[in-house]
Amino acid sequence: MTIATISDYPMPKSSSYPANKVDWQPDPKRAVLLIHDMQRYFINFYDASGELIPTLIQNLVRLRQWAHEHNVPVVYTAQPYEQSDEDRALLNAMWGPGLPASTSDQQLIIDPLTPDDKDIVLTKWRYSAFARSDLRERMQDWNRDQLIVGGVYAHIGCMVTAVDAFMGDIQPFLVGDAVADFSAAEHQLALTYVSSRCGKVIDTDSLVETEVKSITQQWLYTRVQQLIEEDEELDPTENLIVYGLDSLSIMQLSSELKTYGIKVSFEEVARNPTLSNWWALIQERQQATSTSVNEPDAVIG
Repeated sequence: MTIATISDYPMPKSSSYPANKVDWQPDPKRAVLLIHDMQRYFINFYDASGELIPTLIQNLVRLRQWAHEHNVPVVYTAQPYEQSDEDRALLNAMWGPGLPASTSDQQLIIDPLTPDDKDIVLTKWRYSAFARSDLRERMQDWNRDQLIVGGVYAHIGCMVTAVDAFMGDIQPFLVGDAVADFSAAEHQLALTYVSSRCGKVIDTDSLVETEVKSITQQWLYTRVQQLIEEDEELDPTENLIVYGLDSLSIMQLSSELKTYGIKVSFEEVARNPTLSNWWALIQERQQATSTSVNEPDAVIG
């Protein structure tokens, strides 16, 4: 595919978003979260040392967690490799032959966003996630009429999917700091078009932070089980590395804690990776910021 290396640029802040024409509000009972084309192949075009992609991934992880916690269906799109000329059709003229067979492992969704068993992965054939897919029918079956969109690329698949949703009487929400593009200008183009023509531009914080006021022991216990993909009972004093927790998961957790106002570094979290130590650290930081702590469930001793 004819995609050049993409230079890093700052993720837009919500203060710079264009004004929305509509006042729609995302409703977990009506919404579906779409994580668009977050495949290794496409992410590899970005500057690995930049800040854009880590910010994008962190915000998409937060959105997915919010969706799972609120029973919001999560749908992914992923383009297949080695598509036939018939399948590619006009895309060949614009972008070339698509993902070659030699990149078969690169068609996978990036590891931090690996779909859960309950998530849906749709094959992506055109710019719009609705094209040649049953996304619209699924949403009708789920009685959902809002689509929250994040991923790459903002002014192509994400924006066109939002337009297609609008044309089918589905309210689209483009998450301005959970999409990325070829450039800051094209990123802004997507935000401007959606906000003025077919949907609402929102930011990650406004969607997820109003729902979580503080972290409880039960939240921490459940989140760690999700990260290590285990349902077994966890010993609160055991080193979580024994259960299979890796450094990437620890980094992800430390980032998530920051989004809830828990100011901790990766080094602090990694230094003594046990549930009891982490809960003590969380309590200390929550008290330091005068955040009220929910009554903990009797899970961690």
